[in-house]
Amino acid sequence: MAKKHKHEEHENHERWVISYADLVTLLFALFVVLYASSKVDNNKLAETTESMRWALNWKGEGGIQKLSIFKGPPTEGGCVTNTGAQPVNTPVDRRVLELQRKKLERALKSFLMERTRNPTIAFEIEQGKLRLRLAAQRFFDPASASLRPESIAVLDAIAAEIAGSKMNIGVEGHTDDEPVRTARFRSNWELSASRAATVVSYLEQAHAIPATRLSAAGLASQRPLVPNDSAENREANRRIEFVLELPRGDPLAGPGP
Repeated sequence: MAKKHKHEEHENHERWVISYADLVTLLFALFVVLYASSKVDNNKLAETTESMRWALNWKGEGGIQKLSIFKGPPTEGGCVTNTGAQPVNTPVDRRVLELQRKKLERALKSFLMERTRNPTIAFEIEQGKLRLRLAAQRFFDPASASLRPESIAVLDAIAAEIAGSKMNIGVEGHTDDEPVRTARFRSNWELSASRAATVVSYLEQAHAIPATRLSAAGLASQRPLVPNDSAENREANRRIEFVLELPRGDPLAGPGP
């Protein structure tokens, strides 16, 4: 039987064309990328950078006592389009809040007691907010969230000064660390929240302050002014705080002249 002769395969001398085509394709892609990256829209780049800074600016990053990572508007609500709003605690804000403090102080002058270690009424401006601290003993009986009759005049004087402004009004209830357990309140959380809600409800119903400007929060004993290590200090920590804040981006919305 005759053997079949195996034909020798011919070598392909044109395989280099494939490698050359790959090289040309890669060079083309490289030049496209270089061309695209050379046309930078500076405005869009600035907007993107600001948006990233805004997104990363969490308030209290690393602990509530530490500063934010970046300067700029805090990310408590709002959106990226609000990044152009005027920063909180600008000189204009400070002047408006200081004017409001003086007006409130004049309105409450007849209620102010002697400047002792634990004054009945105290003011403080911090972080773009005006805080008005009121001793809880003047407003509520122990373990109660019902307003005492003598507290109405104080609330009326406060409301008369802030009702006409556009400032947002937060009311915080604070207690000491002694536990409370009654038929109505099972903890200081419930007591402090109920007291704050009672004040907010009075401002809305008696003085027609829009609910959109009001908020209430019960913080129990979690933010003491002083250590709860004495009867005097516990009395100082039992308080109601008004937190007045200018609307975001409207620094002149405070009280008039």
